[in-house]
Amino acid sequence: MSEALKEAQKAFDEDEVPVGAVVVHEGRIIARGHNQIERLKDPTAHAEMLALTSATNFLGSKWLNNASIYVTIEPCSMCAGALVLARIKSLYYGAKDPKTGACGSVTSIVNHKKLNHRIKVKSGILEKECGLILKEFFRKKRKLKLGC
Repeated sequence: MSEALKEAQKAFDEDEVPVGAVVVHEGRIIARGHNQIERLKDPTAHAEMLALTSATNFLGSKWLNNASIYVTIEPCSMCAGALVLARIKSLYYGAKDPKTGACGSVTSIVNHKKLNHRIKVKSGILEKECGLILKEFFRKKRKLKLGC
């Protein structure tokens, strides 16, 4: 998760919502991603989506059956759906997302009984650190908006 936090810091430094992700396969990181929505002008350029694309390119396969993903915040419905479609084995995330989390907070796409794949999920990994970078980012944004 510390590597995913490094990715989140890159997003923070680029004035993107600070979310980071890394994909691990056979004990090593094969892909990294951080939010690039503003930079790419692409609403799908979430850390998880970019990391998944990089991982499938690295492995030369659309399936990530034996891979795990570490994300600093609970994935949204788009990202959770992509994780299911990629057949990722395990998801580890830091902070819960009570507004858009699709891995248990608002809904649970990753373990929906009608879908053909389910993902092992572990939350709360470095939760405090993952939450703090997000809080700092939005505190800074509010301060700028108020002109303080």
